[in-house]
Amino acid sequence: MAKLGDWVQPHPEGIYIPAADAWVDPSQPKARALVTHGHADHARGGHGEVWATPETLAIMDARYGEQTGHPVAYGETIRMGPKGNDVEIGFVPAGHVLGSAQIVLDHRGERIVVSGDYKRRPDPTCEPFRPVKCDVFITEATFGLPVFRHPETSDEVDKLLAALRAEPDRCVLVGAYALGKAQRVIMELRAMGFDDPIYIHGALQRLCDLYIDHGVQLGELRPATGLPKAELKGRIVIAPPGALNDRWSRRLPDPITAMASGWMTVRQRARQRNVELPLIMSDHADWDELTRTIQEIAPRELWVTHGREDALVHWCQQRQIKARALELAGYEDEDD
Repeated sequence: MAKLGDWVQPHPEGIYIPAADAWVDPSQPKARALVTHGHADHARGGHGEVWATPETLAIMDARYGEQTGHPVAYGETIRMGPKGNDVEIGFVPAGHVLGSAQIVLDHRGERIVVSGDYKRRPDPTCEPFRPVKCDVFITEATFGLPVFRHPETSDEVDKLLAALRAEPDRCVLVGAYALGKAQRVIMELRAMGFDDPIYIHGALQRLCDLYIDHGVQLGELRPATGLPKAELKGRIVIAPPGALNDRWSRRLPDPITAMASGWMTVRQRARQRNVELPLIMSDHADWDELTRTIQEIAPRELWVTHGREDALVHWCQQRQIKARALELAGYEDEDD
């Protein structure tokens, strides 16, 4: 008797689907790749052909040069493999960043869903996560420990705005990952009624422009480089995390150093970054969202790709859900 999901093969460099001769989020160049989203630990350059959402392909083009890409819209279904024994493949929203998708695989009467990275919180920059019933759910577990329970996003944005009002002779410098987090911080500020210009590091410009091109209205953005310090007093400046403590940031007027990340729950990480204002704002599911999602989907088996696998596997086993860690390589604890 065939084992559940044995037509999908986990390897250290990714998930291989022999019947389709394709890989999901491979960490090495492959002839055929299905890509969940545009972050560099999931979307590499050098593949022969790539199937992804139009937004993810645009992000990959911006980062790696033009791909041999096949756009697959949310809700669209494609088929790969020999006729009569092919794999039906669909992309549904993952709620992680612009264009992020779960990959739904149907073959031999079984359904396997590869989540990629995902979150359940509302995010004005991308389509919300859509749960899909399946036999095997292949999930991330970046924040797969009970200590990770993220606060309301609006409360964190309130903290940012309160810091700005309290010290108008300083600026607030927010470290935010260039793809997804920076644009989300901007949009969350706009949602709270902050209509002032927001100043950005030059490294964020290209991806902010891409988001605008895809209909995400970020409001007025201005370059933060080359301005007199006085112009930036009382302003919000957003930069990649690596710029928080380098020479670039010394040009700013006594910045209040902030960082938007789920990892700001861990005080030691905030101290290591010299972060004065930790903002717990994650683009990954926290512990409660991970476990609620598993309960909602109710898979026969759970496979965990990366993150804090052991705790999530143990949680499943306590509830008679068969679970295992895949131990894939190459996924990073990105600045989230």
